[in-house]
Amino acid sequence: MRAPSPDAHPARLILILSLAPTVGLGIGRFAYALVLPDMRDSLAWSYSAAGFMNTINAAGYLVGALFASRVIQRFGLATSVRWSTLACVASLALSAVSGNFVVLSFARLLIGLAAAVGFVGGGALAATIAQSWPERANFLLSLFYAGPGVGILASGLVAPFVLQGFGAGSWWIVWWAMTLLSVIMTVPLWFAPFHADAAAAGVIRTKFAVMPVLIYLTGYFLFGAGYIAYMTFMIAYIRDGGGGAAAQSAFWSLIGISAFATPWVWRRVLELDRGGLATTIILGVNALGASLPIFGHSPLLLAISALVFGVAFFAVVGSTTAFVRFNYPPASWPTAIAAMTIAFGIGQTLGPIVVGAITDAVGSLSFALNISAAMLALGAALSAFQRKVGPKAANGE
Repeated sequence: MRAPSPDAHPARLILILSLAPTVGLGIGRFAYALVLPDMRDSLAWSYSAAGFMNTINAAGYLVGALFASRVIQRFGLATSVRWSTLACVASLALSAVSGNFVVLSFARLLIGLAAAVGFVGGGALAATIAQSWPERANFLLSLFYAGPGVGILASGLVAPFVLQGFGAGSWWIVWWAMTLLSVIMTVPLWFAPFHADAAAAGVIRTKFAVMPVLIYLTGYFLFGAGYIAYMTFMIAYIRDGGGGAAAQSAFWSLIGISAFATPWVWRRVLELDRGGLATTIILGVNALGASLPIFGHSPLLLAISALVFGVAFFAVVGSTTAFVRFNYPPASWPTAIAAMTIAFGIGQTLGPIVVGAITDAVGSLSFALNISAAMLALGAALSAFQRKVGPKAANGE
């Protein structure tokens, strides 16, 4: 894969590219938590049903990750990112038109599938662009992975107040607002000079050996299972504790704001070419942030939780891409990133519905959040045992 032409600054290109996960993940996946309480009340869902909506979204993400390399090979990096993001926008619109459980499930499935293709393609393209500035490559990659934070911040500033303004049962209006927001964010992707489709022939599906990185994949699986419970149910936790629209917006916005600090906070850590060490450090901080709500509903405690969780959350994914860059040749990046995304996808597919079922059984969101934090901590511990991958292992030999 060759880098895009030098007529555009790498940082600017990657910031535009980050709009793909902004739409697909920051809004498409995570804005659901903001409307979940109103949807539960209006549509009479159990916590298991509510969790299923993120499970089906994660299942779509998993399927998308499985086929991402083939899609990218067929259509090229930039085209795959653009059209998958457009599919996310269409899915958000579909979420607004019906309260039918099957229709909403399909919309969540489609958002997940398209977001995965956009994320894998965008990650590989961002890594390619970053190579044009090797000494700052990890910093540039962090800009891409901060993209979901923009979507989280934007939706956090809009959704709670739309719900407050239109009253109970206005969840579908929120989805229309999210659709409009996503349309605006999608426009720059169509005009950015990525020039990556000409390099599509260089994108090849390579063999990927699981065993050399099994422990790392397991840690990433636990991250997927653990983080999604926090991101699915924390707004409900805050509302149950008496937090209104302002409290919900502030909490969600703090998670999004923390993403902007990610490239600077973790720049040195992401340069650690020592197996899974960078992931261990960042994921450990993520677990700490997720554990803080266990100790109560105090606004200060929840604010610290949001900031600590958020600043590490966006960097965990970046650390896996840095791991891929350090251990695999460029031609293998889409395949290797897809493999990481599959492990992550399996975890986040199981996480929401399992945590939702636990919450229904014990009647306590606090208990479920404890499990979430424990999974993140275990994932951090396992990642510490991942060593660097040799050339033969990286090539699947």
